Amino acid sequence: MKRLSNIELKEFLDEKVSYYNHQRFIQSDPISIPHRFSKKEDIEISGFLTATIAWGQRITILKNANVLLKLMDESPHDFILNFSKKDLLPFKKFVHRTFNGVDCIYFLKSLQNIYREKKSLEILFTDQFNAKTDKDFKAAIHGLRQFFFSLPHADRTLKHFSNPLQGSASKRINMFLRWLIRKDSSGVDFGLWKFNPSLLICPLDVHSASVARKLGLLKRKQNDWEAAAELTDKLKSFDPKDPVKYDFALFGLGVFEKF
Repeated sequence: MKRLSNIELKEFLDEKVSYYNHQRFIQSDPISIPHRFSKKEDIEISGFLTATIAWGQRITILKNANVLLKLMDESPHDFILNFSKKDLLPFKKFVHRTFNGVDCIYFLKSLQNIYREKKSLEILFTDQFNAKTDKDFKAAIHGLRQFFFSLPHADRTLKHFSNPLQGSASKRINMFLRWLIRKDSSGVDFGLWKFNPSLLICPLDVHSASVARKLGLLKRKQNDWEAAAELTDKLKSFDPKDPVKYDFALFGLGVFEKF
């Protein structure tokens, strides 16, 4: 593909956003899991857990996310608030790639601590965000992560909630934040959290990074936080108010069109 001018590239990406930011793609995407709910807390919890295991084959992600919901009696918020030690026993057998029962049970315990102490993930996240100084959600993600691991935990579980201050692109938590913060007429993302979507960082994985480099949107070779920030800054030149909408285009081109 020949190198496009900025105007041509924006037109191309806008066209792909219009195509992929559509409800017809919801059922095959991990975002379909929180879309099963209407209650805010159910959306938060199911979305957070689904995003946590959102790597690998999408069929497997959806299958295992549905296993988690079934174990929570299809009522994530009620389960998180009220589960007992006995209720956690079935989760010991849960496995999604390297995310195993030990990790899963800690995530449930930490979510219970958050919803009992802070009432919601949004309130906790808001506490970590400094509207006067933060130009993105890097520091807030780190603060959320610190609170999340404030209970006794196995060292192995730390890797399942990546730390942007250690350079991670934090793809899954950035994807979760996109789900909860972005809102437009398509009805794909939820827009439940009252933050400015211009602060979001584009979720960066092997597919979106590859497409971004082929299109000249990304020069950095490592898929880390710096690369995600570089890509987002470039996307802001196309839409400063909602740069992360282009995640739909990059992901769609990478996954569905093998661009």
